This record gives sequence, structure tokens and C-alpha cells, in this order.
Amino acid sequence: MIKEAIYHRPKNNFAYAYDKDTLHIILQTKKDDMDTVSLLFGDPYDWKNEQWQMETAAMVKSGSTAMHDYWFIAVKPEFRRMRYAFRCSDICETFVYTEGGIFVSPPSDIANYFCFPYLNKADVFTAPSWVKDTVWYQIFPERFGNGNPDLNPEGTLAWGSTDPSPTNFFGGDFQGVINHLDYLVKLGIGGIYFTPIFKAHSNHKYDTIDYMEIDPQFGDKETFRRLVEECHRRGIRVMLDAVFNHSGFYYAPFQDVLENQENSAYTDWFHIRDFPVVPGPKPNYDTFAFVGSMPKLNTENPEVKKYLLDVARYWVEEFDIDGWRLDVANEVDHAFWREFRQTVKDAKPDAYILGEIWHDSMPWLQGDQFDAVMNYPFTNGVIDYFAKNEMTAGDFADSITKVLHMYPSNVNEVAFNLLDSHDTPRIMTMASENRERVKLLYLFQLSFIGTPCLYYGDEIGMAGGQDPGCRACMEWDERKQDRDLFRYVQLLIDLRKSHPVFGNGGDFRFLYTDNEQNCIVYEKYDAANRLIFVLNNSEQSKQLLGEHVFKGNDGWNEWILVDNGSVDKQPVAELSTVDLPGYGFRIFEQR
Repeated sequence: MIKEAIYHRPKNNFAYAYDKDTLHIILQTKKDDMDTVSLLFGDPYDWKNEQWQMETAAMVKSGSTAMHDYWFIAVKPEFRRMRYAFRCSDICETFVYTEGGIFVSPPSDIANYFCFPYLNKADVFTAPSWVKDTVWYQIFPERFGNGNPDLNPEGTLAWGSTDPSPTNFFGGDFQGVINHLDYLVKLGIGGIYFTPIFKAHSNHKYDTIDYMEIDPQFGDKETFRRLVEECHRRGIRVMLDAVFNHSGFYYAPFQDVLENQENSAYTDWFHIRDFPVVPGPKPNYDTFAFVGSMPKLNTENPEVKKYLLDVARYWVEEFDIDGWRLDVANEVDHAFWREFRQTVKDAKPDAYILGEIWHDSMPWLQGDQFDAVMNYPFTNGVIDYFAKNEMTAGDFADSITKVLHMYPSNVNEVAFNLLDSHDTPRIMTMASENRERVKLLYLFQLSFIGTPCLYYGDEIGMAGGQDPGCRACMEWDERKQDRDLFRYVQLLIDLRKSHPVFGNGGDFRFLYTDNEQNCIVYEKYDAANRLIFVLNNSEQSKQLLGEHVFKGNDGWNEWILVDNGSVDKQPVAELSTVDLPGYGFRIFEQR
């Protein structure tokens, strides 16, 4: 066995408290290098006749990539503390892997063993329970619905009359959202994520002028209060976008700096390298990217910190919003986010805190900062495989397995799984307008672990390239909507709600991948239920051997999704082969 490939550390995603009684332990090894792995564990204070009392339990292989296997076990130590090691075996040898090194047999000195000192309830990662059962819908307010033309900014264009640009306006507002809330209820949406709504210069509103005021093109505070109340009356949660990494050019403190330069009382509110302040062509102060109109805020400054934390508390307490999405979250200091969490959770304990981070985010997901991040590693994998066909079935399975093992299970359960957004091309465009590929995308997303998010209009087939093309006006003329796609997404959301194992109530694992045929087989399961999904990501019909799909001799029902939006369950015998049409899928349920 390749001993130098073994990895474990007693923290983060390798050893963590899943709940107040349960520890999850994971070991990473070289792929196909070991036949079995067992956990050796015991209470560090449990000794009899000078012998440490130790138990042994088999671990299961929870996933594999091209390079690694992951071995998993859940244990409930009686007194919530544990020393442990791993017994690794193949046909040739057995050894014990510990923190102190590798031994032929379990060492007698427990100082060699990995240590989980105590399972403190306060250290358990806890996110709001409602998030696990929520399907989100992202709304770019300027482009969703114009419900009050009296609010239109100067130069507002007729709805959908031309392509979106970085500077044009179409008059989207809060009343337009209110007018279409029943549409979202019909689709099955349980949460709305709004891109910024605060007073700003641009159409995208990521250049905030005043964090305490609604942008007048959207309405006033009373209209927003009514919007939140109407959402809550329909069982829809509301999450706002917090742009705390940077302000806008016309933010009053920055304007004061421009006017008074080094004599301004706000010079330390920003990261200014020298004077006079020069916005362009390359600003001499820190910004979002190199955008001079978005000066970076100094969140280490006590006045800035107090102002932004007051903003965070105000919109929760005054308007009963349910969460904050944090823009450019990885560029703000950790100390600020810890205080932000305390402030928000004090105002509303079950508020959802979501960070925009596009890479491995474990440092932000340890229970003291965010509840979740936007799961772009998931996004990248599903887009490259289903939409762009730029990844093999095996590489796709590797990417998703890696995503699942990047974080603890209780983090994965609330991960924000998006397919596209205002920052990316739309899925229909990335899939070269192949709606069958898009349907596979939705099937995988809505049967996966986490909290899925749809970008407005995708469910009716809207297309659009990179920003600003992805920010077109919502199409409300049903004659121009893909109503079949709408009903399909509606049905998948309903399945997620009515069958917990289909959605967030079941564990996930790949059973088989076929690079040549471009097919994948995966399973969702819990203690009493199994669902097997067989997907063909190619335009040709394919046939898989039943042995790659079914395990055991249990009876099966096949789920047939019918046009009227329901599921017909038809009993089938275990099949010797499984036939799939081009871009087709089949779902089997164990009886």
C-alpha cells in the first residue's frame, strides 16, 4: 500500500461534529490501494488493568476520484470524546495509521492516536433547518417586472424592446415582483435571492450610494415591506445582497474623500495609497478588480465596521428579511465576518448567511462565519459535463465526488447549488440551446444534495451570453415561453418536496460511469429508500448492462414522468440491460 498517500487531520472536513452526539470521520487514501479500512477508537480515559479500552468499526468507501478513495464512518462516543486510529488492509499487509506514524499493530501509548478532545455542542456547525428544503429563485430586480411605470428612471426603454446593455434601464421594480409572486408559487419556489436593491448609480446596483435606502426605481421602504410580507404569506423567504467589500463612486464618504482629499474625515474608510486620489485610468486606491467606481471599504476601521453591521441588523429587524448573500466575501477580513454573523444571528437566529466564494471555502465554513457559499465547484462540473460536453463521465463523477468531500455533510446540505447567475452566461446558451441537455442539468441539480437556485427565466428557456446578455428582461408572454420546460422543472421541484430521498433527505453516490457511452449512474438513498438515476448525456441511444445499475435482487419500480406533471410508478423486474434514448434518463425506485 502507498503509505505516503494516506491523509487525515482531526479537523474540518476530515473529522467534525455532525450533531451534538455524532462524529463524522473521513480518511483519504490512494485510489484502489486498500481493501478495507476500520476505525480503532475509544474514550481516552477508559482503562482497565492498564490497558486502553478500544473498539473497532468498519468504514465504508463513500466516494472515489481518479486519484483518491474516501473512507467514512459516523460514530457516537458515549462521553463525546475520542482517541482514534485507522487499520488499513489489503491482501498483502495490514498496518495502523495514527497521528504519531504507522505501526504494525495498535500502539499502547494513546498519545500516538488522533484526538477529538470533546464534542462541544457550541462547536457543531448549524445552519437554518429551513434552507435544506428551499428551492431558490434569483431575481435581478431591474429586469423581472415593471409594475409601476411612475418609478421609471429617465430614459427607461419599453420592456424587452432591445438587448440589455451595461447602461440601459427597463424599469423593473418591487411591484413587478409582487405582481408575479403567484407564478413563483406555482413553480414551487421557496426563497428569492435579490441582487442589490439599495440606492445605486448603475442598473446592477453593485455600486452602492446609500446602504440604508431603497433605490427609488424599485419603490420605497413601504413597498419593500409589503413585498416581504407578501412573500412570507406565500411561504417564500427573502435574501438580500450585501455589497460590503466595496461601495459605489457616489457613496457620500468617498465623495468627501474626492472633495477634501487627505483632509477628509473618511480617508481611512478606504484603502488609499497616496494623494491626490485618482479614479483612473488605474486607480491609486484599492477597488473591486480595477473598477475605479467601486472603491474597496476598509472593514478593519471601527467606524466602517459599525456602519455596515448596523446595515446588516437594520434590514433584518425592520423588514424581517431571511438572509444575506455576501458579495466578494473572500476579500473581506474574517474578523469582520465573525462579528457580522453575531449581529445577524442576534437579530434573527435562523437567518441564512451565504458567501460569494468561487473556490475551496473551508476557512469560512466552520460555524463562526457563513452558513454556506455559492457552490461554484459544483456549478463548474455540471456545466462542463452536461451543458458544454467538455468533460468525460468519469471526470464529472470525480469532480462531484471531490465537491462532496471538500466540506462536512452538514455544510453540503445547505450549499447553494446554482447553474448560472447574473455573472455567467445562461444555461440555455452554454448548452448551445439544446433543451434536452438543459433538462439533464435540472434533473441532476434538483436531485442533488444542497439548496438549489434557479436564475430567473431559465425555467422558460431564456437564453443569453455573458453579462450583460444574461440580464435580459423576463419574458412574460406565454406564447414565447417554453411551457414544457416550465412543467418539467415544476415537476422536479415537486418531487424534491414530496420525496425527501430525491432531494436533500438522501445521501448521494455514483454507482457507475461509462466514458465511451457518456452515461452516468448515481444513487440517492437513506436507511429505508433507494433511488437510482441513469442518465445518457449524448444524442445517440445507449444501452447499459443491468449489473452496472442494480445491486441485489430486490424489486424495482420505474418512475415515468408524464406530461400532466405527475409520476407513474411502474413495477419492473431487475433488468439485464437498461436502454436509454438520446439525452434520456430513467429513474428506478427500490420496492
